[in-house]
Amino acid sequence: MTRSPDVSVVVAVYNTMPYLTECLNSLVRQSIGLDRLEIVAVDDGSTDDSGAELDRFAERYPGVVRVLHQENSGGPAAPSNRALEVATGRFVYFIGSDDYLGDEALERMVACADEHGSDIVVGKMVGTNGRYVHQKLYAKSDPDISLYASSLPFTLANTKLFRRELVDKHRLRFPEDMPVGSDQPFTIEACVRARKISVLGDYTYYYAVKRGDASNITYRADHLARLRCAARIMDHTAGLIEAGPQRDAVFKRHFEWELSKLLLDDFPALPLETRRQVCEGLAALLEAYFTDGLRDATGVKRRVRFGLAQRGAMAELTRAIADETDHGAPPFLLEGGRAFAPYPGFRDAGVGLDDRWYEAREGVAGRLAAGTKLVSADWEQDGQQLTLALKLRLGVTGDTSSAIVALAQGAMPQSADKPGARKLPKDALRPKAVGEFTREPAEGGAGILLGARIPVQPVRAKRGVRVYVDVAGSTYEIPVRTEGLPMPLARRWGATTPHRVAASPNPKGRLVITTAPLWEPKLGMGALLRRTLSRSKRK
Repeated sequence: MTRSPDVSVVVAVYNTMPYLTECLNSLVRQSIGLDRLEIVAVDDGSTDDSGAELDRFAERYPGVVRVLHQENSGGPAAPSNRALEVATGRFVYFIGSDDYLGDEALERMVACADEHGSDIVVGKMVGTNGRYVHQKLYAKSDPDISLYASSLPFTLANTKLFRRELVDKHRLRFPEDMPVGSDQPFTIEACVRARKISVLGDYTYYYAVKRGDASNITYRADHLARLRCAARIMDHTAGLIEAGPQRDAVFKRHFEWELSKLLLDDFPALPLETRRQVCEGLAALLEAYFTDGLRDATGVKRRVRFGLAQRGAMAELTRAIADETDHGAPPFLLEGGRAFAPYPGFRDAGVGLDDRWYEAREGVAGRLAAGTKLVSADWEQDGQQLTLALKLRLGVTGDTSSAIVALAQGAMPQSADKPGARKLPKDALRPKAVGEFTREPAEGGAGILLGARIPVQPVRAKRGVRVYVDVAGSTYEIPVRTEGLPMPLARRWGATTPHRVAASPNPKGRLVITTAPLWEPKLGMGALLRRTLSRSKRK
């Protein structure tokens, strides 16, 4: 009797021992059962024990595990295509031979496809051993998602369940001349042509493994190979989706991910000719596909690097990357209610990029927090008045007249004590400034030095020190970090009612001022009871 499995699992194999064993074990123990399962494994000329391990599983599971051997093709596309030619299941599923599945993965995905009539089912995928996997798509299960209105463009690996009817009808295959990313043209076209795509986030279906030797093919490709493959993917996609918001929704991923990776910290060390070719290739893709909408939605760091590459300003691009690697991002320039990141090439007629390329229109909380540092702190006393004198460096220049220091009274909410700054809601009341302020340029133009003299009041209180600054029409609250800076010693002051005051870091390293009386007058039983009840209510 001819066997008709529900799902054929395709495994392209090249030198993945010992990971291959765990991969195959995870397949044969699937809860869907061996009678509903077909495993088609293609050994792409392995030189380790992978071929022998495949044959061992084929011998142990006859009729379930089918093994094909061929000479090495240089990538997973050719063995995957060969497996598709012989697969017989109603659905096909692709798995990397160094990865593995959760025990119920296939049964759950097939059931979902049958229940909802899905052509594609995407099961939750996680990374192991430090492998990064984008997680936003898996926030919840959804039987019907759109390629253009979801995070699916950031999850374009072929590690999904595909209805074989869809694959056969459109003759979907993997381009065999792409060393990396060959699964994307297949996956994108399948998603464009699918009647329904479902996502399952209720279970861990797929475990993506980063090998201990980092020998996954994705990590081995050089800049020019990755550029060529990205161009192939984008050109193929452009042939499927006409220009407009839907194409932009897919290409957002390629500009933020594949193409941005070509302009990271390792770019300045590349040979001059390689850098030139990268810039030329990027310029062609930017000219063809980087619409105004995509440009404006891209963070200023990436946007400037793309703009410099498109203009062929290789010296400025190299300097922008190297400077940020060595010294951090440049301070924001606040001007006329707008914020600019003055990377190399800013307002340089020879480069020719207008101000919009350098304007920060996205949230800037993280960068503001990173650029705000406590320089010094000390006590000053004039008679009975005690003052904490602070000097802070702000990662902004230009119009900083809005910058103030304020004290957050009482317990600090978690939202106000995150590692970065936070953007205040439009209707939030901005605290009143505390003390006196001076402003002067920091050494070398690296921001503004804000001097603050904060008078300390003789009350029982714990207050966090915050900087508030207006950037591009929004107000940001920045906790002041101490970062190991020596704090002034705790002081006793006050003649009538002596108090103790301390400036110290809280457990997250944020500056807190604590004041309390050294002793309190004795209370009668009634007053003591009232104070106890009052404190319990506050808790």
